[in-house]
Amino acid sequence: MQAAEVKSLLEEKLPNTQVEVEGEGCNFQLNLISDELAALSPVKRQQQIYAHLNAWIADGSIHAVTMKFFSQADWAAAIKASNRQHPDHDTEVWP
Repeated sequence: MQAAEVKSLLEEKLPNTQVEVEGEGCNFQLNLISDELAALSPVKRQQQIYAHLNAWIADGSIHAVTMKFFSQADWAAAIKASNRQHPDHDTEVWP
């Protein structure tokens, strides 16, 4: 199982959601950026995601999933904070 496969499936099934996936093999960490998901209770959010991953979990393709949910505004703030901590991330390099 590849991270790109997980990303593609979830973005297809959850059209207004940006999905960032880290990991490989059968262990993945998901950052799910969606105002709709962020408005749900934590249990409802996870149910929404597991509903789409259950077949892969059942056949062993996915063993472990951790999830973090962000609204669009919270994700933008997290990225901005990350760039302040690691200023080289948004440094442009020209040939």
